[in-house]
Amino acid sequence: APMMAASSFLPLHLPASPRPATVAARAASGVASTVPAATQTSQLEETFGRKGLRFGTDATGAPTAELSVRNGSSLQLRLNDGLVTSYRPKVSWEGGDGCRELLHTVAGAGAVKGGVGLVLNEASSSSSGGASLLGASEWSVADVDSDSYDAVQVELGCSAKGAKLEVSYVVTLYPLSMATAVIVKNNGAKPVELTGAVLSHIKFDKRRGTAVEGLRGCPYCSHPPPASGFALLTPAEAMKREESGWFGGGGEEPRQGAWTVEENLYTILKKKVSRVYAAPPEERKKRIYSTAPSKFTTIGQSSGLGFRLVRMGFEDMYLSSPGGLYEKFGNDYFLCTGPASILVPVVVGPGEEWRGAQVIEHDNL
Repeated sequence: APMMAASSFLPLHLPASPRPATVAARAASGVASTVPAATQTSQLEETFGRKGLRFGTDATGAPTAELSVRNGSSLQLRLNDGLVTSYRPKVSWEGGDGCRELLHTVAGAGAVKGGVGLVLNEASSSSSGGASLLGASEWSVADVDSDSYDAVQVELGCSAKGAKLEVSYVVTLYPLSMATAVIVKNNGAKPVELTGAVLSHIKFDKRRGTAVEGLRGCPYCSHPPPASGFALLTPAEAMKREESGWFGGGGEEPRQGAWTVEENLYTILKKKVSRVYAAPPEERKKRIYSTAPSKFTTIGQSSGLGFRLVRMGFEDMYLSSPGGLYEKFGNDYFLCTGPASILVPVVVGPGEEWRGAQVIEHDNL
């Protein structure tokens, strides 16, 4: 069957301000929530619950939404920070329900890390890497939508910079894909410079045989991931060079700032890398330049399954593998990857909006 085109998002109903009454979904992160989680859950269920969309709490007591579609694919979204903690697409017609967990998450002291999350930083702030625009923000459920039982969508909203920026984060589940889209509207009088990414921790059975296809011919450089509260590896850990032991070989990673071009059809990711695949910033000053590929496919040799990551709106693709460090987080190997605008900030002028999205899609059926 042809893939649902990424552009056929359930039309994003972006509410015109002023917003309808929203239901805040705030976990107790230093703020004692005045509404007990159970009450919050039943309020959300009453306001927004429908076929394919249920509200509850996770093991840490944080409010969550569970999205599901007709073929059995499902997704779990943590409402207070927009972290997707589970995506179980239907990938086979055999055995059990034929669904398989794609995301790597690790539950620690009262927090879940990994999954798919949004990073949004203000580039123009003085701290290196910029200050997070989402750190202190309270997300609330702004809207939900569904198309019979074939697509389900939750829109979270928050404001930042003293309401000068309005951020919408829209998570949609389809039978063969999931999409996360961010829309930033600048209501202030000055332009805002942003860097950001949607980072996905994708799980693999084995370190050997983990690869991606679709980046050949694209320039890349070693680069740390943008800092986030949910990533399994910190920027420093991601950039730390690995001792070359059994898995050594295959050449050293280029030093940070040096550009090289991907020559392989399959980028083998058993060693430790942290890279940005993109048009070098100098190139972008030209009238015509080659952009990074808009998609690539992850390959897990032992499972035989492939997933396509599609980039929209963002300029770069971030890709990292943990090498031997994966053992710190359990038995599964993983990649942390996704569309990003890290190298050159996005400028959102007064009254303008900027949109970026990631789609994870598959045709394993």
